[in-house]
Amino acid sequence: MSERVMIAVISWNTRDLLEECLRALAERAPAAEVAVVDNGSSDGSPELVRSRFPAVTLLQPERNLGFGPAVNLVGRQTEAPWLIAANADTALEAGALEQLLESAARRPDAGIIAPKLVLADGATQHSVHPFPTLAVGAAVALGLHQVSPRLGDRICIPGAWNPERARAVDWAHGAFLLLRREAFDAIGGFDERQWMYAEDLDIGWRMRRAGWSTIYEPSARVRHAVSASAKQAFADSELRQSRAAYAWMARRQGLPHARAYAALSLTGATARIALLALPARLAPKRYGAALARARRWRALHRVGLGNRHSLTEGFDDAPSPDGIRLPG
Repeated sequence: MSERVMIAVISWNTRDLLEECLRALAERAPAAEVAVVDNGSSDGSPELVRSRFPAVTLLQPERNLGFGPAVNLVGRQTEAPWLIAANADTALEAGALEQLLESAARRPDAGIIAPKLVLADGATQHSVHPFPTLAVGAAVALGLHQVSPRLGDRICIPGAWNPERARAVDWAHGAFLLLRREAFDAIGGFDERQWMYAEDLDIGWRMRRAGWSTIYEPSARVRHAVSASAKQAFADSELRQSRAAYAWMARRQGLPHARAYAALSLTGATARIALLALPARLAPKRYGAALARARRWRALHRVGLGNRHSLTEGFDDAPSPDGIRLPG
């Protein structure tokens, strides 16, 4: 690897996973520079870095910065042409960094290159998504991806997309992202108002508006333990993520757009619940799980019908679960 790469690992109370992450980086990306931003862990994570990984730079801000601002902190301290934003619950597989850099070399328009994220059971995590446009909301609500597999693959719908196909996507999960420094600097890095969740949606959106692409590269594989920190911080991390996405929509696309998207999603979910109610009663083993998913989908999107205050409450100057105030 001839390119200079700085890897920013963002850590909060996942000591064992952090150790696995750093060991994988030491073995599979030995030439990369690594910095850990510890956001106030109480499980011995900082001590682990100091004692077992002396070559890793440890940064301990006075408060919990969240994800995006912590990556920005590392970015300000390096001139490396490539920056990786990584959760501590990820582990690089052999050859993944080289594959990401090769993909970036083939696509000079790529501001973000995302790997395939692999779950503990070996399954592929659904980690790429379309922007939440009203056209996408209507297509999902009407189930058009079930009628047209090509559409489902094109807009990366769970269960309908091909995870083995490299492609340009709207945005990718921020668990592990290779960022082209030129593009990252051009848009001002992560928006620090996105304290936790939707920062990956936001940076993908701003990259696109600035003329940069996000590329999904499945030949690069990264293991992911999925929301290891968030599950400790929030009683319902999925609901928190949904609220963050709708707060983002209200800020970037306008409150009417957020409400319209929520209404489309709720209409589709309510229709599916109505269609599944009787079959699930008659054959619960066959239809019960689908009914439960539809009800969960409705619950997650109901938050989008709120007013601006209810959407942003908890994201603007409100206390987080660990007592640290969130930046606005």
